[in-house]
Amino acid sequence: MLTIAIIGCGKVADQHVHAIHRIPDCRIVAVCDREPLMAKQLGERFAISACFSDVKEMLRTASPNIVHITTPPQSHYSLARQCLESGSHVYLEKPFTITASETESLIQLAESCGLKITVGHNYLFTLEMLEMRRLVKEGFLGGRPLHLESYWSYDLGDTSYVGPLLGNRNHWVRQLPGQLFHNIVSHGIAKLAEFLDDELVEITAIANQSEQLRRLGGQEVLDELRVMIRDESGTTAFFCFSTQIKGLNQLRVYGPANSMIADIITGSLIRMRNRSHKSYLTYFIPPLWNAMEHFRNATRNVANFLRQRLYQDFGMKELIERFYNSVRLGGPVPIPHRETILTARIMDEIFAQIYPAADQEAMTPMSRAQSNVPAQRAIH
Repeated sequence: MLTIAIIGCGKVADQHVHAIHRIPDCRIVAVCDREPLMAKQLGERFAISACFSDVKEMLRTASPNIVHITTPPQSHYSLARQCLESGSHVYLEKPFTITASETESLIQLAESCGLKITVGHNYLFTLEMLEMRRLVKEGFLGGRPLHLESYWSYDLGDTSYVGPLLGNRNHWVRQLPGQLFHNIVSHGIAKLAEFLDDELVEITAIANQSEQLRRLGGQEVLDELRVMIRDESGTTAFFCFSTQIKGLNQLRVYGPANSMIADIITGSLIRMRNRSHKSYLTYFIPPLWNAMEHFRNATRNVANFLRQRLYQDFGMKELIERFYNSVRLGGPVPIPHRETILTARIMDEIFAQIYPAADQEAMTPMSRAQSNVPAQRAIH
């Protein structure tokens, strides 16, 4: 039986508790928040009696096997380090840390302590992403990916999040090097990192503020981001984050023979076969194939729903369970550390380009480009 503790009792903690409750042979033994009322309320909602406001006391008293950290990113490094040094494995919500140097430091510490640590990129483990990963391994693309496209959208209509952020210059999101982007885009960047080489030779990032955010009083906060990436092997990638394009959360992978689109919103995977057809068949067969793909996805989703495999936060439950199994069995963590570090390095460089005036001493030592002006630089 694994014993679990949660540090940070805000909204996302509830999602973690629900996911953990779906996993056998584990039990939440403690929750902790620097605001005692937050910890108490989470404990009352889920019948967890051990509630703490001091992390050291919780670690000493509860001695959990695994700690989930769901606090704002600024505290991730120090809290994770504290948990690792006390002997607990760590599940760290995204973004993993503030900088790539912190990411590498935590991973090195975990490895030196013989402990496991992973990042909460749960959208890598949705049903459609699992199927895409399987097909890539089976060679469906006809070779290594040639081009990747990751799209991630966020609705500014969620005023419970955007309102406090814009109304307070000291809001924790405003204190991040990448501000609004920093707290959201790692999900989409991580999808690219899985298929890119460690050596990136070029990143170009541009960002701007939408008219909608300007009307809301966005001040210096940017909310539209476009990034181009090229790795040493020649694979190119495009990342788009938008608050104006509604309901677009996709990963597109293009290979020399075939391609795929994983759609997070509809829970579907569209396989695109690049075959030539004679004469007018070109106008008939590909549309029919696409229609069959959508029908296949619909029937598969119905089947998964009836089998109770299609539910809110399936990806989170799947990632957490795989992480727990790596702790139990001693196998590799579900998200390779290489990908976690590469995601952090890409984010460092993006934020260095779009917010050049910010204090980024810990980031990659590269010349800073002007905001909204494309820049091309080698990443080492």
